[in-house]
Amino acid sequence: MSDSPSPLADPHLVYDPVAGGGPKDVVILGSTGSIGTQAIDLVLRNPDRFRVTGLSANGGRVALLAEQAYRLRVGTVAVAREDVVPDLREALRAEYGAGEPLPEILAGPDAATQVAAADCHTVLNGITGSIGLAPTLAALEAGRTLALANKESLIVGGPLVKALAKPGQIIPVDSEHAALFQALAAGTRADVRKLVVTASGGPFRGRTREQLAHVTVEDALAHPTWAMGPVITINSATLVNKGLEVIEAHLLYDISFDRIEVVVHPQSYVHSMVEFTDGSTLAQATPPDMRGPIAIGLGWPERVPDAAPAFDWSTASTWEFFPLDNEAFPSVNLARHVGTLAGTAPAVFNAANEECVDAFRRGALPFNGIMDTVTRVVEEHGTPRTGTSLTVSDVLEAETWARARARELTDRTTAAPVTAASAEARA
Repeated sequence: MSDSPSPLADPHLVYDPVAGGGPKDVVILGSTGSIGTQAIDLVLRNPDRFRVTGLSANGGRVALLAEQAYRLRVGTVAVAREDVVPDLREALRAEYGAGEPLPEILAGPDAATQVAAADCHTVLNGITGSIGLAPTLAALEAGRTLALANKESLIVGGPLVKALAKPGQIIPVDSEHAALFQALAAGTRADVRKLVVTASGGPFRGRTREQLAHVTVEDALAHPTWAMGPVITINSATLVNKGLEVIEAHLLYDISFDRIEVVVHPQSYVHSMVEFTDGSTLAQATPPDMRGPIAIGLGWPERVPDAAPAFDWSTASTWEFFPLDNEAFPSVNLARHVGTLAGTAPAVFNAANEECVDAFRRGALPFNGIMDTVTRVVEEHGTPRTGTSLTVSDVLEAETWARARARELTDRTTAAPVTAASAEARA
């Protein structure tokens, strides 16, 4: 474990950029996605605690974004796609009615970054993918508390994020890291022996590598316990999401990779555990529902009553734990490798994976080909750029190269698209 006195996420430290009472002003990035919509549900149920002042979204769900803006009465709405601004303005006018002023509209690839730096208490970054890095850096630089659901921004820009973040400024929103965050409150850093990150195992738990060769996109999207976007769901099927979470845990809590373990827990009740030096293990457990971690991210150090459902302890249940099959799911060990390399290596890993997931979804790559191709791209990247000289440009350049190389490799793949019908025929 590192001797660093300034961990990014520490439940014993409360970073409060705005002192005083009243509701916390919150900006929600990725408001029309899974995290964003659940966060808005939480806010609307707790108007005495939270007030949303700004929203950002890609622009694919204009009607929903306009409805959110009206219900929350936000001051600013940001969209990445400039071409949807006329439709957004029309949708806002339909919600607000004639004569009522509309919120400010920001548009373009930097719109989310602009709203992330706006005047508020907390920025919830619920954007999916490494495009969340710039908004993460902007929120930190502006001095906001960062409720971080966008794990990729920390993973690809680890040194840059750590250089900006003040102690306690980042509160994790991933269910696993919110669980670790809460369990770590029970002891000091010196008391911690290891972190145990749980994995549902996704839809393919128990299958061998050979059995995974012909699974379909529909199979990969059928997650047994969580409802998430398609990219995150497929990352759960490959367990890339767990590899990313291992890197994230290392960066958030300054715990060495050999002290971070992954265990498969199909029920998704225990979200992660902390083992202490006296042999005791503290587990954080709730039914699968992201509103609990979101409430921790927005409300800490206070808890939000009834943020999410609790267990019915009068009903019998069985909780199972299994070791991870690293042969069938090599993503976690590969993530440990690139996390140890550090520098631009995690950015290459993440970017190549995003391209390969896209190739799998369009039928250009078989399921096992995702990690095979990512591994090759990582190997070809070689020695990453590291150290204090690492810049955003270095990260972006590494990502651009990784995406291009992954596309070259997947374009050469001659495997026919795997459909439900073809998989059944091969079975």
